[in-house]
Amino acid sequence: MAPAAGKPIPRATYRVQLNGAFGFDRTAAIADYIARLGVSHLYASPYMKARPGSTHGYDIVDHNALNPELGDQNAFQEMVGALKRNSLGQILDFVPNHMGVGGSDNEWWLNVLEWGEESPYSGYFDIEWDSDYRYLQGKLLVPVLGDQYGAVLMSGGLELRFDQETGSFAVWAYDSHKLPVRPQDYGIVLGDDHPDLERIGDAFTHLAYARPHQIPRAAVQKAELATLVAARPDVADAIAQRLTAFRGYSGEMESWGRLHELIGRQNWRVAYFKVAADDINYRRFFNINELAGLRMDEPELFDVAHRMVLAMVKDGTLDGIRIDHIDGLIDPKGYCERLVEAAGTPFYLVVEKILARHERLREDWPIDGTTGYEFANLMGGLFVDPKGEEAFSRLYAGFIGNDEPFEEVVRKSKIRIMESEMASELNVLSRKASRIARSNPATADFTANILHQALKETIARFPVYRTYVDGTGPTDLDRRDIDWAISQARRVAQGPDESVYDFLQRLLTTDLVAAPKSGYSHRQVTRFAMRFQQYSGPVMAKGLEDTAFYRYNRLVALNEVGGHPDHFGVSVSAFHRANQDRARNWPGNMLSTTTHDTKRGEDTRARLYALSEMPEDWERQVQTWSRLLRARRGDVEGTAPPDRSDEYLFYQLLLGAWPVELTGAAPDRIDQSAMTAFAERIVGAMTKSMREAKLHSTWAAPNEAYESAVVGFIHDALDVTRRNAFLEAFLPFQATLARIGMVNGLAQTLLKLTSPGVPDIYQGCELWNLSLVDPDNRSPVDYEARRTLLDEVEDVVERGAVAGLLERWTDGAIKLAVTRQALALRADKPEIFAAGEYLPLEATGERADHVVAYARRNGDDSVVVAVPRLVGRLGENPDWGNTAIPLPRGTRWRDRLTGKEVEGQDAVSLATLFADLPIALLSRDG
Repeated sequence: MAPAAGKPIPRATYRVQLNGAFGFDRTAAIADYIARLGVSHLYASPYMKARPGSTHGYDIVDHNALNPELGDQNAFQEMVGALKRNSLGQILDFVPNHMGVGGSDNEWWLNVLEWGEESPYSGYFDIEWDSDYRYLQGKLLVPVLGDQYGAVLMSGGLELRFDQETGSFAVWAYDSHKLPVRPQDYGIVLGDDHPDLERIGDAFTHLAYARPHQIPRAAVQKAELATLVAARPDVADAIAQRLTAFRGYSGEMESWGRLHELIGRQNWRVAYFKVAADDINYRRFFNINELAGLRMDEPELFDVAHRMVLAMVKDGTLDGIRIDHIDGLIDPKGYCERLVEAAGTPFYLVVEKILARHERLREDWPIDGTTGYEFANLMGGLFVDPKGEEAFSRLYAGFIGNDEPFEEVVRKSKIRIMESEMASELNVLSRKASRIARSNPATADFTANILHQALKETIARFPVYRTYVDGTGPTDLDRRDIDWAISQARRVAQGPDESVYDFLQRLLTTDLVAAPKSGYSHRQVTRFAMRFQQYSGPVMAKGLEDTAFYRYNRLVALNEVGGHPDHFGVSVSAFHRANQDRARNWPGNMLSTTTHDTKRGEDTRARLYALSEMPEDWERQVQTWSRLLRARRGDVEGTAPPDRSDEYLFYQLLLGAWPVELTGAAPDRIDQSAMTAFAERIVGAMTKSMREAKLHSTWAAPNEAYESAVVGFIHDALDVTRRNAFLEAFLPFQATLARIGMVNGLAQTLLKLTSPGVPDIYQGCELWNLSLVDPDNRSPVDYEARRTLLDEVEDVVERGAVAGLLERWTDGAIKLAVTRQALALRADKPEIFAAGEYLPLEATGERADHVVAYARRNGDDSVVVAVPRLVGRLGENPDWGNTAIPLPRGTRWRDRLTGKEVEGQDAVSLATLFADLPIALLSRDG
């Protein structure tokens, strides 16, 4: 979609993760540094008020207040001023889908707990008040307990308290989760021992007489109670005495009877966190109990939640917004349209959207593109050798003893999610579908159980995260994906009768109500189809990204957000076609290589891509390492933990994340403290992998014995206190792979910074990023070191000595230099990169398959980009022979990386182009 006139499309962005340790003041302090890098915009993580201690900002509790842990209003304005002084705009990551709940911070949520369906905020959340379970009728499940309810109750983990300042009562769980008591029940607490408390308690008990004004009336009575307590010590003492009646003795259930009865009367049901899988009755962000979904399609909620962010767009504080988890909203297109209309002024708008391989971003959405997950995987595929797939698959299956195809791994993983963590949501969908079916005699016999089976099998085979049926009839794209999933589900042996799939297909496409007098409710059918879409997305995310990606470890560089681990490599022509399409249709699309959500950093992946070029050597290494490590542990049979799949993953993590400062070191020269720190990073990543895979351990029920054995395996492998045969065998191969990864890393950096779209640099990635899954990828960034190195790099560039940085590549200066120079060229020639043509340059010669080249052209001006690929097969000093790339018209060019003139007529040889650096960025020199 072409940008609207006057819309501020960024030249390049720099993502910063704000938190309590890196707030507005520290962001202001790096404004000059990121401006010197050459970006045009700060891209900030959410900074609205979040749960205390939030490290990411996605658990917002107030959309219209700044997070006090990041700084106050003055600090925020100082940051805004620093950005403007350095000619930087700002893009904000905004979270409309959900809010942080639990604790005692979200006033909307606390009000819902207190007043139930009568709360003015109850319609803001996706709550199923009309449950089929009697014990949840009219109640909101609050799964915050770490043990069974009865055990927590008897241990004193639930306590009734009085807030003297507000005159209100609440049950507190673990001193942290506030569960307000219904004001109608205050009389039970206050009792009749004290005449004033009896009088006030009676007024609370009969609040129903004040309808529809019971909420403000209760506020008045609370204020009266608070005033009375403040003025009368005898009243305060009487309340304190009454509270003792609701306390019991540890281990004696009968003594807690009064508190249990009071809890039973509330609008909430407090429960063990594991109960959520079966009984949750509010929509969550995925399966996270502490993040409750919002009904952002409600106009009143939309207006309230967007008041501050839209004000910042209108006053120029923000140039753009990144929408988090767009697929969580019931109507993404409608939301984007409303947002654009409400802003009243052009602004840059991108959405976090994961696309399937066959899926295209909807062109009727009023947005500038996605946040770029698909680009990271597209570009990464260039460095994966498809010729090695067969051998790679064979060695992987042989080592782990399993050749199950990835498609089946995904299906089983999605089934696992629907039968455990997200079972309750599927039960709700099934019951809603059965109610619709019963409304018409033709389908009245489709029970909730039959529909449950059909829905589960359909979602397990859904080819995309979700469709976008919105009541106007399905698009051809929607119908294609629904029909495909239904057709695959029909093939299930011993599945439900095929007629139920006919009904389900018509229900999900809303064909049930396409004709008048259908016998079905148009609203119910449409609403069901839209709610189904809100469920299929989280199941895909949890089943694919957070389960299958940790079970299928063939080449984990491909197991990335938005990635396709079963697709081994991307051709140069496919890369060019995608770039041309983006240049035509989505020139504002973000281009990302690392984000706060990536499972491995860009340079970690760059190393691992190279394994695809050397399957036989990789197999020999893995077998050798396994024998050495298992022999050291006395595991001759090779059956002790870790299992073969986890072990195979471990070796890849070691290779990918091995610190650059330890590359090339002999085992006996490695600093023990540095190795200990690295080992802890690997332990963290492996622990997360084991629990996400849900095979040997889980987050809800960690298998301590298995995990402990794996941790021991890791520490044995990285033990430098004595001779280590494993490290002696490992380090030479690691050094070779790291060198190839360095070239891949430089190549993908230049491709990102020059391809059509808006390149984003994740914090610190101007140097090597060898991170693993979060929280490792959110580690603090040393900006002072980067500032010092940038000073040096600018001097090196001025002297035309960038090529010399290759000799010291481990310090990252060479990557910083490439980043700075490419961004400088984007600033010098903005029209070429913002709206210029994208022209593939087809290489010729014996090494043509090993180069990616293209030109960006605007009128008579051009820029040429060339990078190598699959360099592992070329050796450390490639012989490019007669390989050359064509050049646009003009004979005088200058390499903006090295500063050297490049002479060329119609073509230039790769031997000339890559004589000093393995990548080239040419611009016209006259």
